[in-house]
Amino acid sequence: MEKKRILITGASGFIGSTIVARALALGYETWAGIRSGSSLRYLQDERLRLIDLHYGDPEKLTRQLREEMNSAGSFDAVIHVAGLTKARRKEDFDRVNYCYTRHLAEALQKTGALTGTFVLLSSLSVMGPGDEKGYEPFCANSIPHPNTAYGKSKLKAEQYLMSQTTLPWLIIRPTGVYGPRDKDYLILIKAVKKGLSVGAGFRKQLLTFIHSQDLAEAIFTLLEKGIRGKSYLLADGDSYTDNEFNATVQEVLGKKRVIRLKIPLWLVRPAAILSEKVAALMGRTATFNSDKYLIMKQRNWSCDIGPLREDIGFTPRWKLKEGVRMTTEWYRKEGWL
Repeated sequence: MEKKRILITGASGFIGSTIVARALALGYETWAGIRSGSSLRYLQDERLRLIDLHYGDPEKLTRQLREEMNSAGSFDAVIHVAGLTKARRKEDFDRVNYCYTRHLAEALQKTGALTGTFVLLSSLSVMGPGDEKGYEPFCANSIPHPNTAYGKSKLKAEQYLMSQTTLPWLIIRPTGVYGPRDKDYLILIKAVKKGLSVGAGFRKQLLTFIHSQDLAEAIFTLLEKGIRGKSYLLADGDSYTDNEFNATVQEVLGKKRVIRLKIPLWLVRPAAILSEKVAALMGRTATFNSDKYLIMKQRNWSCDIGPLREDIGFTPRWKLKEGVRMTTEWYRKEGWL
């Protein structure tokens, strides 16, 4: 039986490389979409085929995909992970997360290089602020109204795909993704290791998480079942307060005492704006910015994953405590922690 061919964009990153590893384990003939100069640390498998796709040049992108199709055949699926989560200018989010997605989808349709499903890795951020009084979770019928530049750009990409009648699409909206190779949650874990548990705002905040390996597994299960034309919220099924998350990390690390610090939101906002301005002056991209402030401000990130359970019997392998333990062990092994 001929192997299925798959293209995974953003393959050098934390999430992309995790999805690549799962594709190889499942026996897919795997193309890893990378950028020139990307680290290939997690893309060393000799079975991989690397391709530097020029998303910003539609004509060149179309030629690339036509050449690949003529030499190796069409893709049975494309998983589009490539995108920006932080940017120096807000318009960069639209350029990369929306325009580049559209360019790729249009090139695939023009060339016939995709015979199967186009999977867009979106984000729970497209939903915007939720119910912060009764804390009802987001559900499949919730209407997105993003308030961040990142979330708005992802929603535009979603809406473009949903408007396509000849391109089979599937949209995944994961909550906070953690796991080996991630550096964002590493910052929080390092803080707890140093004895500091930090939270923003005094009102209750509900957080949700999904392990990167569970994210990859959900995507491939949906593909194997041939599910198309649907969008899914993805989390491990539980909600945690910020205190519960920090307490879990503290327990996993065996840290007996930490200083718990709550920073009022009225202090967080100007700090985020200052961080953004300083980074701009230095020609850098600020990790802590006005978009990040809005994410920290949001009090309810809970979501209903019932549709995933019903459609594919989704049961995450990693609940938070076990997932954090596995991840911290990886950090230690790599010398990151």
